[in-house]
Amino acid sequence: MSLFETISEDIKAAMKARDKVRLETLRNIKKVFIEAKTAPGANDTLEDAAALKILQKLAKQGKETAATYTAANRQDLANEELAQVQVIEEYLPKPLSEAEIEQAVKEIIAQTGASTMKDMGRVMGMASKQLAGKADGSTISKIVRQLLS
Repeated sequence: MSLFETISEDIKAAMKARDKVRLETLRNIKKVFIEAKTAPGANDTLEDAAALKILQKLAKQGKETAATYTAANRQDLANEELAQVQVIEEYLPKPLSEAEIEQAVKEIIAQTGASTMKDMGRVMGMASKQLAGKADGSTISKIVRQLLS
């Protein structure tokens, strides 16, 4: 079952459970998925990899919005936003630890033969593809810098 179908099924379950936060969040996710499916050039399909990128983006936006609300002293709104982020994160793969990311980056460096900061772009390209959805780009970048310098 694709991620799109899973979300659709979970909307029904949230309706039956009368879980307002979950239902609202899942409906928003489905809306964004449908927009991506009907975008020009999408051929009315949504691959799971693209769906995961969308979920990551939504989670990141939610965290940023919650931080903004907290800074504005609106903890009630921040809590609502974080509750939605929690629902979104249920559909994301478990993020890798820094040690796991470092191990993967070391393997990529060995594969590419990278040795200096000049090779960072090549390493980052491969690392971003291999670790997509499992690690944050800024964390990958930080580790690549440490290992190449």
